[in-house]
Amino acid sequence: MSIFVDIEKKLGSFTLHTKFSAENETLALLGESGCGKSITLLCIAGVIKPDRGKIVVDDIVFFDSQQNINLTPQERKTGILFQNYALFPNMTVYENIMLGTKRENNKSIRKQVVDDIIQKFHIENISTNYPHQISGGQRQRVALARILVSKPSILLLDEPFSALDSHLKFKLEREMITTINEFSKTVILVSHDRDEVYRLSDSIAIMKDGSIEQIGKKEDVFKNPITKNGAILTGCKNISDIIIISENKIFAEQWGIDLEVEPERFNSNIKSVGIRLHDIKLFYDRLSGYNTSNNFDKLDNISKSEDVAGKNIILDNHIYKNAHHEPNVFRCNICEKIENTFSYTLMLNILGASMKTPIGIIIDKNKYQAIVDHNNNGKNSIYDINLQIVIPKDSIICMYT
Repeated sequence: MSIFVDIEKKLGSFTLHTKFSAENETLALLGESGCGKSITLLCIAGVIKPDRGKIVVDDIVFFDSQQNINLTPQERKTGILFQNYALFPNMTVYENIMLGTKRENNKSIRKQVVDDIIQKFHIENISTNYPHQISGGQRQRVALARILVSKPSILLLDEPFSALDSHLKFKLEREMITTINEFSKTVILVSHDRDEVYRLSDSIAIMKDGSIEQIGKKEDVFKNPITKNGAILTGCKNISDIIIISENKIFAEQWGIDLEVEPERFNSNIKSVGIRLHDIKLFYDRLSGYNTSNNFDKLDNISKSEDVAGKNIILDNHIYKNAHHEPNVFRCNICEKIENTFSYTLMLNILGASMKTPIGIIIDKNKYQAIVDHNNNGKNSIYDINLQIVIPKDSIICMYT
């Protein structure tokens, strides 16, 4: 099952101009609110008519402005899950689901189909309830059941978890993954939640201002976003404009430092770089005033170490056996500590650099506490502690806008 979309639609000052294709996969449209994600779904479903372009699903032309083709929503047989689920308030759960079977003329078959999916979705005990009498998660199950009994050619999911609490969202995401796998056709998912998109999709299209900036397998898009917008949407917090110094070497204007970039990632057209919080590695040595030799045994199961050039180096997440050979090593101090649930985000000033904005790293709470406790017996303020960081060359994201 495949889809091809190449459409344009002007809505006031906003113009949607999007082009993509997908086949037997879940494609996520990832972008900020108002970038055109939901409008794209409504155009595919036939709710909104594009000004020009073409939409084809499984070799059936849904829309073609040149050939004057514009199938009705009923003729397209798409299954769209709206943000508010669009259940009829004056109908019971059973009656809402039964609406999805209206293409089937045989009443006994219709009843059997509805009974089967109600059992599959475990909503037998609410089948006589009305939408206002059931929870948000139950309403989503009912809406999905109604879609699936209609045997849609394609499944369109518009922010399916936006109205749900986080604990319920986790459970329903897992159910949705099962539903998508069993559907085994093309699914288009709209979301602004990067974690949700990564868990549910195979491929991702990054959208901004009505257009797609980048499309590819989710692993590739997250590893190498090519625009600032894509980097931000995929969770990159450290972003800086750059000046190219020489081949593989740049000056990061926001941080006031030179950085060496992996040759495979370097390009003379790059305009900015990004570094994810977890990719920056923190280590201590005796030169920074932290003597690990006396207390290292107390850091078991918290940190790992290597003895490099006579220094005891404690590293975060990765062991750099040749850390002293890394080109992007900087001494810093902490200017801000931000508490997360299980970690801290530390904002760092790089010593000797003319910084416009600090650079951030993320560190486990246990590791952070060990560092504080063992730094001069915890007598000094955290803002007096000097740190060293390594920015691995292969972790630097190179962007063209």
